[in-house]
Amino acid sequence: MSKPLTLARLNDLTLGAFANVAPSETLDHLIRYLSTWSGSEYKPFQIIQYSAKLLVPFLQLRARLQHRAGLRSEPVSNVAPSLKKLADVVSGARELWGIWGLLPIVQWLISLERSPPPTRRLHTIERLQGWSMLAFYPLQHIYYLRSRDIIPTSASLPLPVEFASTASVPKGSAKSSVNVPINATALSLWSTRLWAVYVVLQLAHLGEDRELLRRRQRALSREKAAGEEQREEIKQRWAAWYNELAVNLAYLPMTIHWSLERGLFKNEVWVSALGLAAAVASFRSGWTATALRPPSDASPAADSESIEGLEKAVPGLEI
Repeated sequence: MSKPLTLARLNDLTLGAFANVAPSETLDHLIRYLSTWSGSEYKPFQIIQYSAKLLVPFLQLRARLQHRAGLRSEPVSNVAPSLKKLADVVSGARELWGIWGLLPIVQWLISLERSPPPTRRLHTIERLQGWSMLAFYPLQHIYYLRSRDIIPTSASLPLPVEFASTASVPKGSAKSSVNVPINATALSLWSTRLWAVYVVLQLAHLGEDRELLRRRQRALSREKAAGEEQREEIKQRWAAWYNELAVNLAYLPMTIHWSLERGLFKNEVWVSALGLAAAVASFRSGWTATALRPPSDASPAADSESIEGLEKAVPGLEI
């Protein structure tokens, strides 16, 4: 016999419908990941952006082939323009959100001096990386504002008193400043060159990490008492190393392309493919880093052979 449909039961059946939905660890994991800096700004949106960019030329090619075969009235894709707009919107959103990107870099540099990496060489590499990003972000932000006509094409800077008194200015003028042009193209090139410096240094960082990992692995192989937990930790570190290598090998040609006035690739499809590859590898890294571990698998305190800094605040802005 069915229960009478009372007001309370109707409330439970409608407003309480989520009582029938089981808790999801995947959803919890996704929320943890999206709550991180890279998860909220960088990797998921980068995947959407470059996936859309890759689909646009494919859809345009398909439309032309269908038109030649008589299957389409016009050689134009109806979906491609919308995907291009989506990619542009996501790109702009990522650039805008990246305005705060300098803050994690400052935080990282502060912690770097208080908890330095295990070797002097790694310490120097990370210092150089941090300073390259300290220069990258202001140039990138000014470029973003200039490219959207938010700031003027030049800025008036006051001259020091000793220069203002000797500067050649029109007769009768009280001018004591100089106009500095703000060239969006130059800002884009130089900011990306700084990003390229970061990527090259990260590859050097990975070379050092590889030696530390091999040393640690050899030490474990000689230890008869080495447990499965330690071997699993080494396996995870190697997985993180290869993943980070893939990310930076994808970024390297991209940053070189954007650092050159004429670019490196004639077809932007290559840039989109590399960007998508870097985004997917970065997403995988962040997803793994935010996974909950069983209490028995809690990571031990870092020792002199551990790898530090595999997951840093890498810039994710598109130039």
